[in-house]
Amino acid sequence: MNGGVLVLLISLVMIAGIIIGYVFKNIFSSKKIKSSENLAARIVEEAKKESETIKKEAILQAKENLLIIKADFDKETRNKRNDIEALEKRIRSKEESLDNKISLLTQKELSLEDREKSLAKKEAALEESHGRLNKVLDEQKEKLQSIAGISSEEAKNLLIQSMEADAKSDAAQLIRKIEDEAKFTADKKSREIISYAIQRYAGDYIAESTVSAVNLPSEEMKGRIIGREGRNIRAIEAATGIDLIVDDTPEAIVLSSFDPIRREIARISIERLIQDGRIHPGRIEDVVRKVKSEIEQIIKETGEKTSFDVGVHDIHPEIINMLGSLKYRTSYSQNVLQHSIDVAYLTGMMAAELKMNIKEAKRAGLLHDIGKAVDHKIEGTHAAIGADFAKRFGENPSIVQAIATHHDDGRNNTLLGVLVQAADTLSAARPGARREMLESYVKRLEELEKIAHSFNGVDKCYAIQAGREIRILVENEKISDNDAVMLCKDVIKKIESELTYPGQVKVTVIRETRISDYAK
Repeated sequence: MNGGVLVLLISLVMIAGIIIGYVFKNIFSSKKIKSSENLAARIVEEAKKESETIKKEAILQAKENLLIIKADFDKETRNKRNDIEALEKRIRSKEESLDNKISLLTQKELSLEDREKSLAKKEAALEESHGRLNKVLDEQKEKLQSIAGISSEEAKNLLIQSMEADAKSDAAQLIRKIEDEAKFTADKKSREIISYAIQRYAGDYIAESTVSAVNLPSEEMKGRIIGREGRNIRAIEAATGIDLIVDDTPEAIVLSSFDPIRREIARISIERLIQDGRIHPGRIEDVVRKVKSEIEQIIKETGEKTSFDVGVHDIHPEIINMLGSLKYRTSYSQNVLQHSIDVAYLTGMMAAELKMNIKEAKRAGLLHDIGKAVDHKIEGTHAAIGADFAKRFGENPSIVQAIATHHDDGRNNTLLGVLVQAADTLSAARPGARREMLESYVKRLEELEKIAHSFNGVDKCYAIQAGREIRILVENEKISDNDAVMLCKDVIKKIESELTYPGQVKVTVIRETRISDYAK
């Protein structure tokens, strides 16, 4: 009984607890729901307010963008409108100009039509008159042929021959007249032409004047000079600045260079190396260095000795060296140093006859060709180069002027310069001063005579003055005086175009006129 009651009580208590818990749960749940609803309402309200704000800002921004776009559009529209108006103006002006041109063209067409009509009338009249003229000419031609007894073709040929002969005669007379006037007034011009005449060199002469040969004791020495893989020959060329030619020539090698001093240094150096027997790059450099110093000393001593012998003193050491280096230079195979000495003596003699300063004349003559010592290194003529060096090292202005103008005409020349020029010409023109090979000399003489004989009317010709002059005798019956002038010109042109020669060649055409009769 007590147990059942206890169980019942416990059951009642549990049921009561469950009911109370359920009641409290409903109370608390309703409170949370209300608070959540309130929060949601506030969030919705705030969201509405924020959306209204964003909407207003977007509307304002859109209005601003619309205003900006509208302003840009208006501006662009105005610019396009202005461009269109300007284009319309140009089109209107072009239309007006086109209208004017069309009207002018219309007027020109009308005038051209009028001219064509008038020209057609004139052509018709000309054709009619031409027909009448041809008829008259035919009648006159027939009368002339009957009177003269020859046809029109024969008359035409006779007329052409007559006109050709007259033209040749007039041309020859004109040439003679011009030559006479030139000879009368152009003495200075002739000197200028002679001084600037082209100096022609034959290939054989170039080869002779730019190479030196060194004799070898044996063929085995060629291999030693070349060296292993060519190192010795390269060392010689690098040290001396020349080209060393080793070919099939027995027991000889060839040194080639336009600089004669370098060529001489190389020749002496190779001869000493052959005598010494020790040939290798180091030894080659030592020998070349010693030979260079010896050559420089020889050049200096030669310059000093030359100035002392000629009687020209107080010359700058640099000019002394240039003067001494002329010992190794040649011009047409004439040694330039000896040529300068000759010019100095000749200039001094002429100055003595004219009561001028002899020492100054000798000085100008001795130094007139010093430019040839360096003209292969410096651009310009040897006269200009020599004058520049003389001025640089303190020479008298009159000496500088004489050096600068010794190949010019007399327009800018002084009396001293004329003396130097004359002495220079005399020294070069001395027979035997400028040697040439016998074969080339004989060949030039034969070619000169062959050219002269190639012209009609030539009877005999003689090449004289070592090929510097050719005299041509013509047949009196075939060649007139005027024809002789033309023949001389033609021979000169053919010589210039076909021959190679140094200096100049004088051509003289001789026509002999003999008149004989008998006194009865």
